[in-house]
Amino acid sequence: MPSHAAQMPLPAVRLPAVHLRVGAEALTTGSGGSFDHINPATGRVQAQIPLAGPDEVNAAIDAAALAFTQWRACKPAARRDALLRLADLVQAHGDEFARIAVLENGSPVRIGSTLVAHAREWLKYYAGWADKLEGSVTGSFIQGGDFTYTQPEPYGVIGVIITWNVPLISLAMKIAPALAAGNTVVVKPSELTPFTSELFAQLAIEAGIPPGVINMVPGTAQAGNALVVHRKVQKMSFTGGPATARKIMAACAEHLKPSVMELGGKSANIIFKGANLDLAVANAVYMGLGALAGQACILGSRLLVQDDIYDEVLQRLLVATQAMPRGIPDDPQVLFGPVINAAACERILGIIDSAQSKGAGQLVAGGKRMGGTLAEGYFIEPTIFADVDPLSDLAQQEVFGPVLSVIRFSDEAQAVAIANNTVYGLAAYLYSQDVTQVHRVADQLRAGSVYVNGAARLPPHAPFGGLGESGFGREGGKPGLDEFIRPKTVCVAPLG
Repeated sequence: MPSHAAQMPLPAVRLPAVHLRVGAEALTTGSGGSFDHINPATGRVQAQIPLAGPDEVNAAIDAAALAFTQWRACKPAARRDALLRLADLVQAHGDEFARIAVLENGSPVRIGSTLVAHAREWLKYYAGWADKLEGSVTGSFIQGGDFTYTQPEPYGVIGVIITWNVPLISLAMKIAPALAAGNTVVVKPSELTPFTSELFAQLAIEAGIPPGVINMVPGTAQAGNALVVHRKVQKMSFTGGPATARKIMAACAEHLKPSVMELGGKSANIIFKGANLDLAVANAVYMGLGALAGQACILGSRLLVQDDIYDEVLQRLLVATQAMPRGIPDDPQVLFGPVINAAACERILGIIDSAQSKGAGQLVAGGKRMGGTLAEGYFIEPTIFADVDPLSDLAQQEVFGPVLSVIRFSDEAQAVAIANNTVYGLAAYLYSQDVTQVHRVADQLRAGSVYVNGAARLPPHAPFGGLGESGFGREGGKPGLDEFIRPKTVCVAPLG
């Protein structure tokens, strides 16, 4: 039987008091009102946080615009060193970040600890770019021609809106390249996860990043709209769902404002015959069910299994799922925790019920809310549907919860066709011992990232992003830096 750790004491970490970080000010109230923050593992209110309204958002944008002149003029090495100090401080407070995540969004502490390490690497990677920004000479003609060159320039104020599932990673992925390039930012964290952003902002000040360079205004859609429509915001970077992205893009269109959109996913995870099934099944359970209770866009929520090994893989999945440690996420052994809130719990259970009533697949595990000592939290049993119709809503729509759809395929061509038959295109996974097949299939998969014989990874040096309803633009690598730079061309006419 899986372990239930609900009797474990909640973490001793003290949640930081949330402020609206507007320039040098740390405001304890906002015109957006306040929000009762609920611990997902207990269903109980644990803090009241201030919410920014348009007044605070506008003030934060003004502060960022004022700070931009100073930050842009900083020597690149100074920006580099400040980001490196911030990276070290994030590492030094790693245990605090991990334990805050337990209370904030129910992330198991063992997962939160790994996310801290990833965030530090993203900060360090982009710190290293700060003093390596280069222009180029595009035309140099000694006799009678123009001397033409480009120079990289920051946009100015960047508006950042992040979602609640991995806030620390999102902050590092967006803020680090924006600041390295010389921009300033106004960040609207989700009201569901304001504590991570509060600690991050405190550490940024300690690292020597000047007031106004990073502004934090947690709030609802009202605050987000005020950020998007402001004329001083030169570009938006958003992580969230396609429905919200459409609204942001429509608002940006009024001012022809560019944006980066990191959106949802319905990623296919393909297991071919001959694959290492121990590895493939372990990662399928981890990604489809365990990691953040399935609440991440990159995870492989559609499991495609070849006919020859289908029955064996399904049986292995059931055994591994049953053994997966679940419970209060502060227990270091727990892999599977709660979903974010009551609304998500109700929505996911509704999807499960709808899939059953429509005959989208055979429910072989889970499907209900967890009871006993976990009943007051937002725990849903790890849920598996077998023989799922690849055209059903269950296989086509993002669940964002612990629901895995297992789909049968006969050959490589059918696997690729099923995998690509989606409006999303964020990630794909494949397991095969045939290196020729690996490269052939990877080339055909319609996805921004393809992971072979392994789980999802977000190394800072590799571009990450999607296509279709998974969004556009890239985070990571040089392309992630280029999102925050616009080249200026200078043409110098010959004298005389």
